[in-house]
Amino acid sequence: MSIATRSRLVSVQTTSERGGAEYANVDLLRALAKRGHDVVLMTNVPEIAAGTGVRVREIDLGPKLNRRSAERVALEAPKTLLRLALGLRTERPVGTLLLHFKKEQLLCSLLPRRLTGRIAWAEWGPVPPPLRRGPGRWLYALAAQRAQRIMAISEGTRRTVVGAGVARQKVDVVPNLIDVDAVGFEAQSRRRLRQDWGVDDDVLVIGCISRFQRRKRNDVAIDAMAHVSGDSLLVLAGEGEEEESLRKRAARHGERVRFFPNVRGQVEAFLSACDLFVFTPSPTEGAPRAIVMAQLVGVPVISTDAPGADELIPPGGGVITSPAHDPHALAAAITAYKDPERRRREGEVGRIAALERHDPERTLDMVEAILGL
Repeated sequence: MSIATRSRLVSVQTTSERGGAEYANVDLLRALAKRGHDVVLMTNVPEIAAGTGVRVREIDLGPKLNRRSAERVALEAPKTLLRLALGLRTERPVGTLLLHFKKEQLLCSLLPRRLTGRIAWAEWGPVPPPLRRGPGRWLYALAAQRAQRIMAISEGTRRTVVGAGVARQKVDVVPNLIDVDAVGFEAQSRRRLRQDWGVDDDVLVIGCISRFQRRKRNDVAIDAMAHVSGDSLLVLAGEGEEEESLRKRAARHGERVRFFPNVRGQVEAFLSACDLFVFTPSPTEGAPRAIVMAQLVGVPVISTDAPGADELIPPGGGVITSPAHDPHALAAAITAYKDPERRRREGEVGRIAALERHDPERTLDMVEAILGL
């Protein structure tokens, strides 16, 4: 086998969203390209890789697979499979095919090896419940037989993959790739942004970076502000179909709740201006990079539920509230962090944990071994 065949990596990522998993994959591909690998991203959102140097081939494979789209995806499967085959044919020879989402994972298991090369999966969160039981579980486990290795973003995700019928020895836990040396507190950004927001150091600024979707419980962070007394400000950064609804929900709080666009490329600056970071997870979180970024900046993290947070927030480095997604419990946790010494102390604990967990060179070595690069 030639060097080109061994090192060419084609990553198929078609999506209707631009969130943590999508950006994490692009960052991974960029890092692998910098290590000299021939990397191609096949996607319907080519702008997601703008400025990264990652080569992109645009492809439209229709909607992601979920309960609402299942019938349409099934009806369009032959056409989608043909598009996949034609797209991969243009990229031959493919050394490794990296698949991220369920539709592509299921369909690519039907393609001949001369088109796919070695198949690997990246699981960015728990396997959805419909694929853990009944016919869905059978289909998922059958498709996984074509995957030589599967990268799970967390131990919790790994358990669901194995529980769905995949051989345990195929599944490795690989943390998010983050350039930890490039992420840290930015004093100048803190001063500039807080001045732009019209707040001084006496105001407790609570940050939240999230997709504005129904399954993400941003409503809890907004409602909690009714029970947080004193000078405080909640700043939510993101995008999504629920933004208008969230803005209406926040209207009663006036200037105490503000919205900002996606802060991709400016995450460190945004977090440096915050005193706390609030995470409101969906039921299917893997290992949210937003938590890790906050920790690297030295900001303590409060999560309103455990999914995605329980493996990331160390003892003494943040809080997971109980009851889950309860505005009163969140407000009480926020109030307890009005002590700046506690924020400093717990922020440092979180930063140390993040640095130990996310060594980028170690992560890249693991990925290269798993993908056969």
